[in-house]
Amino acid sequence: MDHPIDPAAPTAPMAGAAGGRFVRARAAHGAGVIALDRPAALNALDLEMVRELTATLEDWRSDPGVWTVVVRSTSPKAFCAGGDIRAMREAGMRGDDAAVTAYFSAEYALDALIAGYPKPFVALIDGYAMGGGLGISVHGSARVVTERAVLAMPETSIGFFPDIGASFFLPRLPGGLGMYLGLTGVRISGAAAVECGLATHYVPAADLPALERALTGPGAGDWDPELLLDRFAVVPPPSELAGRRAAVDRCFGPDVPDLAAVRARLAAEEQHREWAADTLAALDAASPMSLAATFDLLRAGAGAQLWECLDRELALARRVARDPDFHEGVRAALVDKDRAPRWPSRPATAI
Repeated sequence: MDHPIDPAAPTAPMAGAAGGRFVRARAAHGAGVIALDRPAALNALDLEMVRELTATLEDWRSDPGVWTVVVRSTSPKAFCAGGDIRAMREAGMRGDDAAVTAYFSAEYALDALIAGYPKPFVALIDGYAMGGGLGISVHGSARVVTERAVLAMPETSIGFFPDIGASFFLPRLPGGLGMYLGLTGVRISGAAAVECGLATHYVPAADLPALERALTGPGAGDWDPELLLDRFAVVPPPSELAGRRAAVDRCFGPDVPDLAAVRARLAAEEQHREWAADTLAALDAASPMSLAATFDLLRAGAGAQLWECLDRELALARRVARDPDFHEGVRAALVDKDRAPRWPSRPATAI
């Protein structure tokens, strides 16, 4: 899902590109390049973009002239800030279940397509990648981040839940990191993304154009993409997670039985009191319904396959689209922008 960030200034479309209004696609030198080009909306994915991405990837899947797929953004501010949640709020408020189902089923099918893609799939993440932006990157074989990358699953702050297969990949992060990221929606740096496994390679932003040329330019087909990525990647600096991993595990680890226990452990945290206080404040600001749904969803996803997680997320998304917390959260974040949601649900509310 998308997130309330100020839009970037428009940029010029990729030269020689084909495709729809916001998705530019070209294939040359053995590489298929997809450029997301909706900078005014931080590349938030509407249904048209989802369908264009799906059609392009389906075409290239069996194209012998395409050996590698590279996904990038034309905007320096965002890779992709998420999905079209305002449209889903409007559909949910008018009871248009068909529109809700059409959007989420198409988005989740795209995520599944990427997860099972038979060719190297490289996402170049420079700037914001949130919600649906992780869906079109994390499921791929390589996720390159820079020092300007910011990743998050911020759905609990808008009355939704971590979707796009997050109930599959978040529980598979080390220790309590997945539950921590899913419940709080905290933003993490590119270095932290590599540390926790959401990203695979860290490349300085200044080197990203050269990496893209190596992956997609003349002679690209002569190289294994993994070797090229390893050649450009550097060791990331220590991240904001450094030194806090034990505290995250204590408060959000697999042994924590419920949300009440999460709060109790944060309140009792002695070694990282400021972090614990900030984390409790983030939970207090989130939708109670979303927190309850997210905790249960991530616990269920820990032992499930991706398709099972996506099926469960689709069923939940259809219900949450009608939920007053979702309507209120999107209102506060993106419609009125007062950043002061008044949640109808109460603590421990389940859905």
